[in-house]
Amino acid sequence: MTTITARERAAAQAYLRLLESTQAVLTDPQLAPYAGVMLTHPMAEADEALRAAGLAGNEDRLLRLVSSLRASPATAWGRTG
Repeated sequence: MTTITARERAAAQAYLRLLESTQAVLTDPQLAPYAGVMLTHPMAEADEALRAAGLAGNEDRLLRLVSSLRASPATAWGRTG
């Protein structure tokens, strides 16, 4: 099991929000032309969270954390078993 700090959890959640926002924008033909504008905030949030957690440039650790959060929805919301 992966131990996740509060900052790492916030970074992984910000990454997931960015991923979901990107999918939503790019799959809607009416929104796709505005992707740059619509994704500016989620990208900035994810960048800041990754830096704060020391994960900028550490994709391996980030993806392990994201996988851990996705595997355990209770953990993703800050609850424990």
